[in-house]
Parts: sequence; structure tokens; C-alpha cells
Amino acid sequence: MAAENKKALVYSILEFLQKSCDDGTISKDDTEGIEVAMQCIGEAFGVDPTDAAQQEAYSTKPANLLSIFEVYLKTKSKTRGQAPASASSSSGAAPAAAKAEISEEDKQKAEELKAAGNRKVSERNYPEAIKLYTEAIAINGSQAVYYANRAAAYSQQSDYDKAVSDATKAIEIDSKYSKGYSRLGHALFCQQKYQEAVEAYENGLKLDPENATIKSSLATAKSKIGSVDRSGPGSPPPSAGGAGAGGMPDLGSLLNNPQLMNMAQQMMQSGALDQFMNNPNLARMAQNMMGGGGGAGGAGLAEMMQNPEMMDMARQFMGGANNNSDGNNNGGSGNSN
Repeated sequence: MAAENKKALVYSILEFLQKSCDDGTISKDDTEGIEVAMQCIGEAFGVDPTDAAQQEAYSTKPANLLSIFEVYLKTKSKTRGQAPASASSSSGAAPAAAKAEISEEDKQKAEELKAAGNRKVSERNYPEAIKLYTEAIAINGSQAVYYANRAAAYSQQSDYDKAVSDATKAIEIDSKYSKGYSRLGHALFCQQKYQEAVEAYENGLKLDPENATIKSSLATAKSKIGSVDRSGPGSPPPSAGGAGAGGMPDLGSLLNNPQLMNMAQQMMQSGALDQFMNNPNLARMAQNMMGGGGGAGGAGLAEMMQNPEMMDMARQFMGGANNNSDGNNNGGSGNSN
């Protein structure tokens, strides 16, 4: 069989040379020399292109030697730089080779960067955490946890598009990584894409059925389905039945509360309002409440009412207000408990 294959190759070569002489590819001055060479090659291999039996046995028509060689060159160009087919027949061959190229030293460096990023998250320094996670990914981009952690940091900065992108990438790398689905669900929830968030949480719960955090997040997302403002993604959540987000009363109902208005008047008289406005954290929350920066107005108010500083100031004020009613003007400046 090997001898026959060689004869078929010689036949194609002789056929190619003859065609080149006939179509002018080879100049007339060189044709005679080529024809002599063809005769010598044919005799050496026992090949005669004019023989009908050999034409039947060795011809590759309608293909020819040139077209076959062009196919080979195209195939070689596509596969150049890829892992050999014997390494893996699956589409994951290239990533597997890439992982093998990462040295243990680089892996350790990436892990150190991830750990440093985690510390920055605990310090609430999210921009620095993102920077460190990005450096870890640049060294070893095959780790789902690096993308999931960066997604969490992006969410903390309210950069939900990037959080969705990173969480999706984490899932692509490791479809069994439940935290990737949890991060994705959180980012989608914050974009008010509640149905998509539910799907993400459900996928995560399939992988980690006992995860209490995912269970709770899933329940919250389900409760929100249908409540999103239809004006489009990113619109603030609607307030139903005169209530703001989180079940807090809206600003109008609060202003109609006589006890609250009486407290506000006493604050203005006692100077507690000045103390409030000079506190940068509480001032920020007030701006969020009025401008919707913390969600709906009720949500911003909810944050204020849950803030320890606000509650402490309220206790101080109430103590001061009671003293004022007895004739002692302490201005609500008593010591906190």
C-alpha cells in the first residue's frame, strides 16, 4: 500500500508539471527540460500518466495536487499555535494547556493578591480590592473565585454591570461554583431584574441546598417580582400603598405626624438640628433620603432610622427636650449611654 501511495503522489506531481507546461506557468524555454525530468521521474517510480489503468488508480480528479496542498496550508495556518490534537480532543484543550503553563510561583502570587483583596474588602476599601483582584486575574485567570470576589466588590460600589459580567465569567469557568450564582443574583437584584435574580439564586441553591444566605436572598427576590417600575431598568422601585421601600412610611405621612412635627420644632429650638447637619454621615443620609440616592425616600429614611449615630442623637435629644420642659436648657447635649 505504501508503494501505491507513492505512485499516486508521483502521478499527481507529473500531472501538475504537465499542466504547468500546458498553461504557460513554465516558459517554453524551460518546457523541454521539465519534460525530460518528468520522463526520468516516471521511469524511476514506474508511473505513466498516459496509461489508462494508472489514470483510474492514481488520479485525484476533480482535485489536483495544488488544491490539495492549499487545503493543507489553510489547515496548518488555523492550527498553528494550538495544542496538538493528541493532547485533548475537546474544546477545553487550549485552556488546559494555559493552566499548565502557570508556574507554582505565579499561582502563589495570585493567591496572595486575592487574600490582600479580601482584606481590603473587610476594610471597605473596594477600589483597592478590585485592583488586587484584577492583578490576581492577570496572573491566573482560570480561577472562578477571583472573578466572584471582584463581582462582590463591584456590587459594593454599585457598579452592577461589571458585577454581572464578573459573576457570569466565574460561572463560565466553574459551573459548579455556587457563589458565582449568588454574586450574579445579588447584582441582578440590585438592577431590579428580579426574575433573573431568582433564576440565578435557584441555580446556586441547586448546588448548595443548605445555604441559608441564598435561601433568604431567593425568597426576597421572589417577593419583589412584579414590583419593579415598568419605566425601565435602573428606575427607583415604586412605593405601594403610600409606603416606601422596606415598608417605611413615605415622607408625606411622616410630615403629617403631629408627634414628629413637635419633635422637629423642639430640635430647632434646642440646637440639635445644627448638630445633625454638622454630622457628615447623617447629612449624607439626609441627602439620599431627599434625592433618592439610597433608593426610594423611605429606604433612605430607613437607613437613617437604623443608624446608631442617629439613634444616639435621638436619645440625647429626647433627654434634653425633657429637661427643657422642666426648665433646664441642656440643648440635648447629655452624654450617651
